[in-house]
Amino acid sequence: MMYPFLTMNDHAEIVYSHLLDDGRVKIYVEKPDEQDGFHHAVCFLPGCRWEDIVGFGDAEIQEYQKVIEASAEQIMRLATSGKG
Repeated sequence: MMYPFLTMNDHAEIVYSHLLDDGRVKIYVEKPDEQDGFHHAVCFLPGCRWEDIVGFGDAEIQEYQKVIEASAEQIMRLATSGKG
């Protein structure tokens, strides 16, 4: 299950998972796009490791990473509390 965390000014939605069995939390970023439908990317905490990036440019990922890194402690706390 994914839990809403933040809607960015560019309409990208950032959601996060519960604490996974391996101790990580999955962060999913999705943004509507008129031409492609949706752009999306997956980031795992801790460590902010990105994968499955579709439609986002490097500058966009860097901006999302800044937000995720600044909120990582809060996201991890929420994910481990099970309060999504």
